[in-house]
Amino acid sequence: MTPHLAITMGDPAGVGPEIIVKACVALKDRIAKGDLRLLVIGSNPALHAARQALGADVEIPEVNERDHWPNLACLQAGPEGAPILPGVLSADGGRFAYLAVEAGVRLAQAGRIQGIVTAPLNKEALNKAGYKFAGHTDMLATLTGAKGSVMMLAHGNMRVSHVTTHVALKDVPGKLTPARLRYVIEYTDETLRALDLGRRKIAIAALNPHAGEGGLFGTEDDDVSAPTIAQAVKDGFDVVGPVPGDTVFVKLRAGQYDAVVAMYHDQGHIPVKLLGFNVNPETGKWDALSGVNITLGLPIVRTSVDHGTAFDIAGKGIANELSLIEAIDYAEKLAAARGITARDAA
Repeated sequence: MTPHLAITMGDPAGVGPEIIVKACVALKDRIAKGDLRLLVIGSNPALHAARQALGADVEIPEVNERDHWPNLACLQAGPEGAPILPGVLSADGGRFAYLAVEAGVRLAQAGRIQGIVTAPLNKEALNKAGYKFAGHTDMLATLTGAKGSVMMLAHGNMRVSHVTTHVALKDVPGKLTPARLRYVIEYTDETLRALDLGRRKIAIAALNPHAGEGGLFGTEDDDVSAPTIAQAVKDGFDVVGPVPGDTVFVKLRAGQYDAVVAMYHDQGHIPVKLLGFNVNPETGKWDALSGVNITLGLPIVRTSVDHGTAFDIAGKGIANELSLIEAIDYAEKLAAARGITARDAA
């Protein structure tokens, strides 16, 4: 049986409705054959408005949680309030973003779906709605009761996990602990195994320039990372490092490693997004984005697009759906690796 995946809309005022419709059109042959089963959760009016604006040749019927769902359907996450307009930040947009994820987690825990793919939300709108989370990752950890989680970005052979993400740079050294680094190593290795790679070689990026240069530029790499890596190697993990941050991603792209563990948000995000964004040289604007955000350490499968709500282009029909399609593909692989299917969940 094909895993049933939920796509949460994120903020309906962003590009979520548009890229979901475009992805459904691109994947409609697979959906028709039953090779792909999708449940869109969010604002049904926003989804139908996007479908009509795009003139999309795809039907997305409305269902209830208790229904037997077709291969493609949409589920209203909560009651509609004031109209949510494309590109306009509002508390209602944040409310829908939260309620969609909450419903997705509930359905995953009940076995109705086997993975969640999230479209982007806006952190300001989320907090305006009263949900005090830094983003999807923190929200999902809370909703699922996970003790911790790890963000991995993936683009081609660039797979990058993070020790820290949405924290101030000055706080990063204190959050690099042996326990946290070991946790990230273990879940990175587990994910590489789930992706069925023949090798699972992980490089640990250095926190400091030149891995501290023998203590001249900081001691965290010698005091924390090096002994943690040594112990992981003894325990059977294929891990190397600390590798200086200015060369580790070049080596990853060259195929010397299968993943890198980055120490902080920008260290890991910049190389992946630099390669994933396709910039039009004539306009100086990006017109396509490839890349997936995967949350490790959760009891459920969750992947996401690797971009934001893009309020500036929402509703204009020009948002690119490639990252969402890739996120769906990753969710399928990870769900299959866990041995989770609709038949198992029944």
